[in-house]
This record gives sequence, structure tokens and C-alpha cells, in this order.
Amino acid sequence: MTTITETAPPGGVGPGLPMAVPMAVIKWLALAVIALAMLYTTWALYLSGEPLFAVVVLAVGIGIVTVFGYRRYYTARFVFPAVTAVLVFIALPVLYTSYVGFTNFGSRNLLTFDRVTNQFLSQVEIDKSTERPFSLVKVAGGYQLFFPTDNGGGFLSGVTPLDGSPAEVATEAVSAPPDGIMEIRDVIKLRNQLAEVKAVLPDGTDLSSAGLRTFATVRQVYERDDAGDLVNAIDGTKLTPDQSIGFYRDQDGKAVAPGWRVGIGFDNFKRVLFSEGVREPMFQIFLWTLTFAFLSMFLGFCLGLLLASLLQWPHLRFRGAYRILLILPYAVPAFISILVFRGLFNQNFGEINLILTSLFGAQPPWFTDPFHARLMTIIVNLWLGYPYMMLLAMGYLQSVPADHYKAAALEGASPIRSFFAITLPQILPPFVPLLISSFAFNFNNVVLILLLTRGLPDMTGTKIPAGNTDILGSFTYRISFMDSGQDFGLAGAISALIFILVGIIAYANFVFMRRAAARRGVGS
Repeated sequence: MTTITETAPPGGVGPGLPMAVPMAVIKWLALAVIALAMLYTTWALYLSGEPLFAVVVLAVGIGIVTVFGYRRYYTARFVFPAVTAVLVFIALPVLYTSYVGFTNFGSRNLLTFDRVTNQFLSQVEIDKSTERPFSLVKVAGGYQLFFPTDNGGGFLSGVTPLDGSPAEVATEAVSAPPDGIMEIRDVIKLRNQLAEVKAVLPDGTDLSSAGLRTFATVRQVYERDDAGDLVNAIDGTKLTPDQSIGFYRDQDGKAVAPGWRVGIGFDNFKRVLFSEGVREPMFQIFLWTLTFAFLSMFLGFCLGLLLASLLQWPHLRFRGAYRILLILPYAVPAFISILVFRGLFNQNFGEINLILTSLFGAQPPWFTDPFHARLMTIIVNLWLGYPYMMLLAMGYLQSVPADHYKAAALEGASPIRSFFAITLPQILPPFVPLLISSFAFNFNNVVLILLLTRGLPDMTGTKIPAGNTDILGSFTYRISFMDSGQDFGLAGAISALIFILVGIIAYANFVFMRRAAARRGVGS
């Protein structure tokens, strides 16, 4: 067993005494500290109303102690961090988002049933006819409430400690205000304690805190009966909970907000697939997403390869300077470039429209016309994406043997023929995985859309917010966070469908690459 040995320094009192600390003890002490921290975090998350995350933290903690505590799981230590990261940061969000798609989670259904019920039960009505100002008096043993009257006197309560516990104090009439009335700034500090105090006037009127400066008769609006309904104590009407929709219904059958989260099955998915106001804009957005991702990938590849081929020309002077200038868009943070282009494409004051107006008399409506908005989006994304393709192409072009070009020149092949017969076939196979990744990235390039156009201009005649430049990712984001009627359930359903769609596309690309590799192997 490996040990750590410590000895007393030379010159110390007495001989050096070895102190052996087994490494196993150190390991288990470290694991114990980690386990305690995980347990504390789990308990804190559970108390804060996040049982799902509490279970996740507890599972991760158990995994750490098990894998790193026992030698039989030694080989699992090398893959445990990666597997845990995939499960926590990929699988869990996907599963939770899919789960939300089967609920009515939204801006009107944020709370749980118990919290909604408590919110109704906490509603009170203040009787304005009994409302009167008050003052607080500091006395030995606690505080007294003083309610002034028009004749210069008032009602003075008994002493209450104002310790935050419910208290009821009687009052008696006095002919003059008492001494020691507190300033309002000091009274405000005790507002939470005052909310627990009820003062009873000599005529039997109950007064409770109705604000920072007044007391009044406060009545609870709703009370729960034996059947679980909420009865209005003022007019006798009832609210009945409906667990199928997550709302209380009044006597007319109307849903009363706020609501709570409940499972609604495939209703959100049915809205996406069969509701005209949702299906039609989503289908258009899906087609535009595919077009946007493909054009961004294809045009970026073509422009990057073209510039890389020009920079490889041996007779081109100042090639180094050109390389630096062409790589600059890749060095500038993307969000800065997007915001700069947003100003350049301004329809009234942007430099691009000023140039087009002076040269051709044209002033394109970049942000209001769907075609021009989409064209602008592709142009900006091409600017952001071509340097990456150019850098890759410059590296791949170096791997093409120069003898091939010499042989083609002897055969009388033109440079264009040599490019398509020699260069492209040799650099395209290693480019394919990168082109697929570029397509997948642009398929979910939400940052560009939100910063440049915010999905605008909006489509007309839709039941949900949908823009002509929205891609599926930004469309889902708008439904979740930018619409006044935030519908997380619908957004979760759309996200689940996007996940399935991207999985199908990825699998199709994988099959295509595998078959292409098999054909190359047979051909060789």
C-alpha cells in the first residue's frame, strides 16, 4: 500500500517519528467530502422545489463515489466524465424538452396546482368604509397601535411584541395621542410583523394591515369547501378545478387564470401537424431553414474554395496580405459583425443603400420585404462563413500532388478542366464531413437570425408569431420567450420534432458517407 511518510526535521526534539497516511484514507476522505457536498446540494434543490435536478445531482454523486471508490470499476473512470456530460447536458435537456411538449406549460400555466390554489386563497378584499390611518408607539415590552379620530383623540391598542406571530389586541378610546409615536421610516421596517396583527375596536370592528399607513377590515375572498371547490365568501360563487386543462372554471364554465401545469397528451403535436395556423407557417419555415442551411454551406464552400485557389496561384503578388485581409472576418466576433451589418443594411441610412441609390437608383427594402430580408441573411452568413472554408481549402490544396497538374498540362488540359478533374475530386472527400457539420450548424444558427432580423418581417394570417426569416430554432425561441402568450408546451413539441428531424438528416448523411466510402473502396 502506498503511504506518505513525514519525519521530524533535523535538530528537532527527539528522533524523527514516521507518520504513515495511507492513500486509501486520503481517497475516501476526498470522496466523503464530495458526497457530503452532493447531498447538501440535493437537499437544497429539493427544498427549492426542483426535485428533478435534485435527483440528477444525487445520481451523479452516487456515480462518482461508486466509480472512483471501488477498484472493480477502474476502467469506467476513463469514460465516466464523458458519459455523465452527455447524459446531463444532452440527453436530459432533450428528454425534459420532449416532456414539456406533452404539457400545457406556458405563461398562463406556470405554477403548480397547490400554488394556484394558495394564490386564490390569499386574495383579500379591503372594506374601504373601515379604513383608517394608524401610528405605532414604542413602549416597554413591545408596541401599541394608535388610530386617531377627528376629535383629536383616538383608539389605543394593548401592547403587542410584534415578533411575527399572529396576535389580536383590543383597543380603548383615549382623549389624546400618546407620546413616543414612531417615524414612518421605522414603521416600514416592521410591515411584515404588522401584517400578523389584528386590532379590535370597542364596537367590535376588526382591523388588519391594509397598507403601509392604514388598517381596515380585511376579508378573505375565497374559502375551500369539503369538495375542493373555492367558494367566494362575498357573492357565493364557486370555482371548480379542472385537471384536464389546468384551470379553475367558474359557474359559467370559463377558465380563470392563473392555471397550473398538467399533461395534455399529444395536443401540442396535433396543433403543429394539423392546425392550419401553425402547420402552414411551420412548413414554410422548415423549407426556408433547409434552403438557408444548404445555401450557406454551398456558397460558403464555393467562395472559400475559389479564394483559396486564387491565393495558391504562384504568380500572385502580396499573397500574404490578401490572406490576412480575407481571414479578418473570421477573427472578428460574429455577433459584432452581425450588428455592424444590421447598420450597413439599414433601409434609410445604411451605407449599402446609399451606394446602391447613388449608382443604380435602387433602395431595396432589406428588412420589410421577405425576399430581400432572406437575401440579406444569406449574404451576411456568407461573409461570416467563407473564411473557415477558405482556410480548410488552403490546407487541402497543399495535399494535391503537383505532378498531376503537370501531367494534365502536358495533355493540354485547361486550368478549369484540371480543377474539376484533379483538384475537386481529391479535396471533396475530406471536405464532406465538414460540409455536413456546416449544414447542421446553419440549420440551428439562431444567433444570426435573432441579432440580424429577429425573424422579421412577420408572416400574415398565422395564429402564432412566425417570421419570413425565422428558422426552426428562432421560431421556437420566439414562441417560448418573445411572444406575449409564451407557450412552452408548443415550443417543446416543436423542439422534439426538430430533434427527430435532425436525427433523420444526420442518419441519412451517415448512410450516404458510408456508401460513398464503400464505393471508393470498391473502385480502388
